[in-house]
Amino acid sequence: MKHRPYRSLALVVLPFLALAGCTAPGTDNPRAMLGKATSPSPDTRAPAFIEGACGGCHAVEPLFLSPNPAAPSFAGIANRSGLSQASLAAWLADAHNYPEDMDFTLTQRQIDQIAAYMVTLRGAGYVPEG
Repeated sequence: MKHRPYRSLALVVLPFLALAGCTAPGTDNPRAMLGKATSPSPDTRAPAFIEGACGGCHAVEPLFLSPNPAAPSFAGIANRSGLSQASLAAWLADAHNYPEDMDFTLTQRQIDQIAAYMVTLRGAGYVPEG
């Protein structure tokens, strides 16, 4: 009888791979994912230029972690107390606010689109300051 080490290894590894894909019953909360979103609904996806300009560092769609741990998610920013669409647009318009990694210029139209998109990411219980 021939010894087949790969067969033995497969018998040990396959059950662990099967368990890795399982989740506990009743877990309705999807896990946060790292990387770019591939949302099936065009209504919930960030405009392509936002993905291109911002998605390398920020999670621009909900349920995703920012590729750069130092960069907050768009949803995290949108849910900050006291932030309005106008104050966000004003911040984006002033390139002096940007960290070094954000070395690009946005048009006023892009600024307005980013700010408008970001406020759509607010949670249901968001209460503006004041």
